[in-house]
Amino acid sequence: MIECSGCLSCTVYQGGECLKGNDFSQTTEQSIEAYQDPASLKMLKVAAEVEAEHYMEWNRLEELVGFFQKMDWHRVGIANCIGLAKETDQLARILSRHFDVFTVCCKNSGIDKDDYSMPHIKPDRYEATCNPAGQAFVLKDNRTDVNIIVGLCVGHDMLFNQYSHAPVTTFAVKDRVLAHNPLGAIYSGYCLRKLMK
Repeated sequence: MIECSGCLSCTVYQGGECLKGNDFSQTTEQSIEAYQDPASLKMLKVAAEVEAEHYMEWNRLEELVGFFQKMDWHRVGIANCIGLAKETDQLARILSRHFDVFTVCCKNSGIDKDDYSMPHIKPDRYEATCNPAGQAFVLKDNRTDVNIIVGLCVGHDMLFNQYSHAPVTTFAVKDRVLAHNPLGAIYSGYCLRKLMK
């Protein structure tokens, strides 16, 4: 067995050997076992169909619609940041042309930050904590087939994934500084210099 230290530092990876189907990470057997689950295998196949049939043609939103349709999902949940309410509204309008859509914002249930000794952004006012577990529970109550994250904070997205009863995909990632485009930090020379100091 070859000890795997990570793909980017691997000469085998850089030589393209993994693309030829070589099992250097020794996970093929585990993976095959995972895909014995019919739902997992269907997702894997449908993802390949969407990629093969619409490569470099569909944007992320078109891929979501096509993927959900091929999966025969009808009830779509959206867990969004309240700061992206306008974007979520537009997304829900588009998806509603094809699916039953249920949205729930991060501040649902209005749990006081003070109840958990959390810091406030502005110390002199009431602040409700974001409630990603609550978002997952609301969408479970609405029997969604799949859930979409729109701009949940780091950590909150993880908690939502943890408690979601349905598969989760992300439409938008929160990045307040870079207009919700985290790859901007990689593409910007200024940001790279700052991060590499």
